[in-house]
Amino acid sequence: MSENAITHTEASAPALGRILALLALAIALIALPFIVKALGQPALVPLATRVLIYAIAAASLNLALGFGGMVSFGHAAFFGIGGYAVGILYRTFADDALFLGFIPGTDQLLITLPAAILVAGLFACIIGALSLRTSGVQFIMITLAFAQMLFFLFVSLKAYGGDDGMTIRRRNALFDLNTRDDVTFYFICLAIAALVFLALWRIVGSRFGMVLAGIRQNERRMAAIGIAPYRYKLAAFVISGMGAGLAGALMANYLRFVSPDMLHWTKSGELMIMVILGGVGTLLGPLLGAAALVILETVLTSWTEHWQLVLGPILLLVVLFTQGGLNGLLARLGLGRSAP
Repeated sequence: MSENAITHTEASAPALGRILALLALAIALIALPFIVKALGQPALVPLATRVLIYAIAAASLNLALGFGGMVSFGHAAFFGIGGYAVGILYRTFADDALFLGFIPGTDQLLITLPAAILVAGLFACIIGALSLRTSGVQFIMITLAFAQMLFFLFVSLKAYGGDDGMTIRRRNALFDLNTRDDVTFYFICLAIAALVFLALWRIVGSRFGMVLAGIRQNERRMAAIGIAPYRYKLAAFVISGMGAGLAGALMANYLRFVSPDMLHWTKSGELMIMVILGGVGTLLGPLLGAAALVILETVLTSWTEHWQLVLGPILLLVVLFTQGGLNGLLARLGLGRSAP
C-alpha cells in the first residue's frame, strides 16, 4: 500500500468515528423516551427536554463566544426576552386583548416562536450595535449592564407579575399535537434543536463563518485586507441572540412560567459554563456541556442543599484536565472534533 493511501486511511478513521458517534447520538436521543419508559423512569424525559433547550441557548452563545471571540455576559437578556414574548402573547390571548393596543395575542407555537426570535434579534441588534464599539473587559461589562437593565425592567412590570413572574396555563399549541404530553414536547424540542445545530454547522462552515474565525484570530489583519469586522461581529451577535430567544421561548413553554430570573446575570453565567464545560468553539460542545451541567445539578441537589460546593471543584477538574472540555476529551478518544 502506498504512503498516500496509508495517510488517507489514517485521516479517514477519525472522521468515520465522528460520523458513527453522531449517528449513535441521534439514535439514542430518538429512543430515549421509550428506553426510560421501559426502565420505569418517565421523569427523565422532562430532564432531557431541559438539556435540549439549554443546549440551544449554549450553542447560540457559542457562536458569539467560541467562533466570534465575543465574551458576552448578557445573553440571559435574550433568553428571558424570548420567554416573556411567549408569556405576554399568551396573557394577551387569554385576556382577549391587544398588546400595546394593536398586537393580538396567540397560543400557537408557530407564531410565538418566530415572534420570540424576532424580538430577541431586535434587542440583540440594538445591544450589539452599541456594545461592539468596545472590546475586551469593556464589552463584557456593557453586555452585563444591558442585561441587568432589562432584568430590572421586567421586575418593575407589575402587569406581568413583576418579581413573582407570570404563569402560562398551558403550552402553546402545534397543529393537533398534544404539547402537554412530555414525550410529545420532547420530540418538538429535539426537532428544533436538530435544526438549530444544523444551521450553526452551515454557518460555521460558510464563508461568513471563515471570516468570523479570521476576525477572532486577528481582527486588525482582517480589517487590513478590506473586511469590516464590525458588521460581521454584529451579524453573529444578532444570530446568537435570536437563538437564545428561541431557547427562552421553549423554556417558557416547558415550565409554563416566566420570571425575571430568566434575565438575571447568573443565567448568563450558567450558559457560559455550559459552553466552557462542553468545549468552546465546537459544534457539539454546548450539548455536552448542557447535559453535564443539568445532570450534575439534578444529582447533587438530591444529595445536599450545598450542591454548589461540590459542583465547583468538579467543573474545575473538567476544565483543567480535559484540555478543551468534554468535546476535547471525546476528540482524543476519536469520537469528536477539537476546537479550531
